[in-house]
Amino acid sequence: MHSRRALPLLAGTMLVPLLAACGSEDKTDAKPRTELTVLAAASLTDVFKEAGRAYEKEHPGIKVKFSFAGSQELAAQVRQGAPADALVTADTKTMQDLKSGTNTPKVIAKNRLTIATAKNNPKNIKALSDLSRSDLKVVLAAPEVPVGRYSKKVLDQQHVTVKPVSQEPSVRAVLSKVTLGEADAGIVYVTDAAKDKVATVTVPDEQNAVASYPAATLKGSKHAQQADDFVKWLSTEEAQKLLRAAGFQQP
Repeated sequence: MHSRRALPLLAGTMLVPLLAACGSEDKTDAKPRTELTVLAAASLTDVFKEAGRAYEKEHPGIKVKFSFAGSQELAAQVRQGAPADALVTADTKTMQDLKSGTNTPKVIAKNRLTIATAKNNPKNIKALSDLSRSDLKVVLAAPEVPVGRYSKKVLDQQHVTVKPVSQEPSVRAVLSKVTLGEADAGIVYVTDAAKDKVATVTVPDEQNAVASYPAATLKGSKHAQQADDFVKWLSTEEAQKLLRAAGFQQP
């Protein structure tokens, strides 16, 4: 009698690990098969997070992981051999300097500069020429940063001399200084100032600079085909709609 009762009990006990194993297998199968690492310019942070979610939804076997920083920092990572699959910079110069490590790039978007000021523009800044005023604390991106290079170009063309209180490693760092009240004004991209708690002063087209954003796969990618698919997707209508909605211009 005891042995007969033990048989169903033993069978039930054996089923538990089997069911658990089946459950864990399902979870394993549900995990993304490929994780892509994309190095992207800091000014793309918000829109690329949204684009990544859209891409993953459309490609359930892919997980897109972004690393955002100033383009010069991304370039340093590529030169140091950081494991990554694709690169998107905020200028063509940085991408061109990395041509030995990248495949053929394609411009996916463009951007322009604007002056970011404290909310409600209390210093009454009206133009680029005002940034030379001695009563203003102006912050710019460092010259090696694309937005810093663009800023220098437009200021030099207008013969405006600015003595910045600091030179930052990315456009987001410039914006942060203005947002926190540590600077009265800074030059950033139109797209960065759009959703933050700052006021903006338009830079006329004839005084402005156009920033181009090239995207390319990296030759060292371990997921070459998937990386190429993602980079190509950035030029599709779906991706372009997201970029335009974020304020970027068509390439």
